[in-house]
Amino acid sequence: MIEIDGMMGEGGGQILRSSLSLSLLTGKPVRLTRIRAGRDKPGLRYQHRMAVQAAGRISSARIEGDRIGSQELYFSPGAVVSGSYHFDIGTAGSTSLVLQTVLLPLALAAGESRLHIGGGTHVPWSPCFHYLDWHWRVMLARLGLRVELDLVMAGFYPQGGGVVQARLPGSARLRGLQLGDRGRLLRVRGLSAVANLAEEIGLRQRNAAMRQLRELGCGIDITVTTLPAHSRGTVLVLLAEFERSQACFFALGARGKRAERVAAEASDELLKFLATDGAVDRWLADQLLLPLCCTGQPSGLRTSEVTTHLLTNAEVIRRFLPVDITFSGAPGEAATIQVTRR
Repeated sequence: MIEIDGMMGEGGGQILRSSLSLSLLTGKPVRLTRIRAGRDKPGLRYQHRMAVQAAGRISSARIEGDRIGSQELYFSPGAVVSGSYHFDIGTAGSTSLVLQTVLLPLALAAGESRLHIGGGTHVPWSPCFHYLDWHWRVMLARLGLRVELDLVMAGFYPQGGGVVQARLPGSARLRGLQLGDRGRLLRVRGLSAVANLAEEIGLRQRNAAMRQLRELGCGIDITVTTLPAHSRGTVLVLLAEFERSQACFFALGARGKRAERVAAEASDELLKFLATDGAVDRWLADQLLLPLCCTGQPSGLRTSEVTTHLLTNAEVIRRFLPVDITFSGAPGEAATIQVTRR
C-alpha cells in the first residue's frame, strides 16, 4: 500500500487526484492522510469527494473516508472497466478536475467510455472547459490519447449547473513527447463569452484584449459569443499558436469585476509566457506529466515555469511509478522536464 501525506509540497487537491489516478493505473491501494489540511476548508470538498467516488465507480474500489471534510482516505481499486458513467458534483465544483482524475485510466482501458459530468465548467482554481477542449485535449492527442469533449451547458461559480460530456475510444497507446522549442508565434485566437449577461460585456472583453495584444505582430482573432447556462458569468480565452506548440490562458468574470480587468488578466498571462522560452504553459506541463510518465518512452518538455504544484505532482508520481523526473531549472523559473522510466 502507498502512503501519501496530503500536506506534502503544495498540499492541495492535486495530491488526491493524482494519487487516485495512479492507484487506478497501478492497481496499488493508497492511504492518504492530512488531505488539504492547510486549506481554509480542509479535507474533502464536494468536487474532491466526487473524484473519489468516480474513481471508485469505474473500478469497483473499496473506499473508506469519502465524507465531506474527511482528511483521511483509503482507496483500494479493482480493475478499471470502460462504460458509460454519470457523475454529478451537485455544486459548482470543477467538472474538469473530476474528468482529469479518471480520464487516463479509462483511456488505457479496453473499450469505449462515455462520461457525463455535472457541476462547474468555468470556475476559479481549475482549468475551464475551453482550456481543456482547445489546448489540453489537443496536446494529449500528440501523446496518442484521443478524447472528444462537448459543452452541453456552461456552469459558473457559485451556481454551477454545467454539464460536460466526454468520449474516450479506449485502448490508447501512449508515446513520448520531445518538445523543447515552441517556434515562431503564428497567431492568437480567442473566445470572449458571456452567459445570461449583456453581449456588450463580451465585446468589451474582446476589445480590451485586442488593444493590449496588438503589438504582437501576428494575426489576432477573438470571437464574441453567448454560452448556454443556468448561471451567469463571463470568460475570456486566449490560445497562442506557435510553429511547434501552443499555450492557452483564460480569465473569468465575477460580480463587480470589470470586463477590462478580465481581459487584462488573460492578456497579461499570455505576455508573461511570451517573455519566457517555454514550449508549454505552466498548467499544461503539470497536466501532461502523468501521461508522459506512463508512456514507457523518454520525454522532454520545456515549461515556462516550474511551479510548486508541478513539483508536488512529480513527487506523488515517484511514489507509484519507477520513473526519473528531473528539472533543469529552479522553482519559479523556466525549465526542461526530463522523464525516463526505469
